[in-house]
Amino acid sequence: TNIGSILASINPYKPIPGLYSVDAIDLYRQHRLGELPPHIFATANECYCCLWKRHDSQCVLISGESGAGKTESTKLLLKFLSAMSQTSLGAPVSEKSTHVEEAILES
Repeated sequence: TNIGSILASINPYKPIPGLYSVDAIDLYRQHRLGELPPHIFATANECYCCLWKRHDSQCVLISGESGAGKTESTKLLLKFLSAMSQTSLGAPVSEKSTHVEEAILES
């Protein structure tokens, strides 16, 4: 759920097909925060928009207990931002990632 610009999420401890797909990235990049159901991609898109459109610095705090999914959430956020940076260069969202993107996501 969203609490303003804060996303409160629960780790389902199982994969949910399509939840973090390229189609989900494409959907959430086209909408502003609150227009679609709460999702980490909505939060990431808000950060991206504030960074590039308003030139505001951004910080994302991902918090939770051990095993809550902080590392996976960070990877998903970076996946979205990487896809958005590829799109801004004119590449389709589905295009293969760059070596820089791979290095960031692997870190």
